[in-house]
Amino acid sequence: MSRIITQIAPDSLINAKGQPHFGHFDGIVSRLGLADFAYFDTMDKPASAWAKRFDYKQFQFISIITPRYILGIALADIAYLGSGFCYLYDIKNNRLTQQDWLKPLGFGYRMTPSPANGTATIGGKGKCITFKIQEGNWHLVIDTKSIQADLTLDALPLSLPMAMCSPTGYNGWTYTQKHNGLSVKGQLTIDHEPQPLNFALAGYDFSAGFMRRDTSWRWASINAQIDEGVIGLNLAAGVNETGANENVFWINGERHLLGPVQFEFDRHGQQGTDLWRIHSHDGRVDLEFTARNCRSEKRNFILLKSNFRQYLGLFSGFIIDNQGRKFQLNNVLGLTEDHYARW
Repeated sequence: MSRIITQIAPDSLINAKGQPHFGHFDGIVSRLGLADFAYFDTMDKPASAWAKRFDYKQFQFISIITPRYILGIALADIAYLGSGFCYLYDIKNNRLTQQDWLKPLGFGYRMTPSPANGTATIGGKGKCITFKIQEGNWHLVIDTKSIQADLTLDALPLSLPMAMCSPTGYNGWTYTQKHNGLSVKGQLTIDHEPQPLNFALAGYDFSAGFMRRDTSWRWASINAQIDEGVIGLNLAAGVNETGANENVFWINGERHLLGPVQFEFDRHGQQGTDLWRIHSHDGRVDLEFTARNCRSEKRNFILLKSNFRQYLGLFSGFIIDNQGRKFQLNNVLGLTEDHYARW
């Protein structure tokens, strides 16, 4: 089977000529080097400081699954606005509750310019979420009315994240780093009830760059235990795929980079009644997804827009890894997402 060639992660994403290192990395980039990026407009003139500030976007996301709940936690900065959400999905009762934040122009939130070290947070006491990254290790703090959490996400020894950078649009780039199939340690309390974490699994997403003004993506994510062990899956089509893709499968921490995939679904159908089909061009991924619930939001500020739908549901089908091993999935819980943004 063909393999995707990877390279050692650079210390700075931006090289001495002011341009990004492109491709897949075997490790985490220490810093993005935003100040060193030589950004040009579409007429090949140096972009203004205003453009360099407001064309840069960043978001971070963590998904945690326990036998009783799925949590989704996100923080995004599109320069004009900072936003965040924390939702709780009760698996047995098929019930979704959520907390949202929306902050203008850098007030009440902050992000980290490094995928390896830093703190991102939004909100205040009694209503906040915080992501802390130390030497590439992720730590999550939640303090809301119904959820209190102090958690670390741990990878198996020698397990590598998916980290890549690709050209985006005419002069932009996107750095994406994701790792699924992580164990969860610490304390999690939901509605004053401590939750056991013995079987909890998690995944994270760090994405940043000079993305298209109009951006869209389709995405699928799994963190689960199957007969062969712990699996993680990240599949996407959209934002950062100019000559590369972020599709990856982990089995017991072992990373397998995959080829392109196609998402087939009815965007205008009734939630939960239409199947998604996600399949690869090389036949190594063929999955069906049925939604059980959905977190959605539509914001239309004319110049800024967001049409966001993140579905929680069940995957069935198969994945074939780089060694030719076939893994069968039968009603495995996971997420999909359909998102359009004008930012």
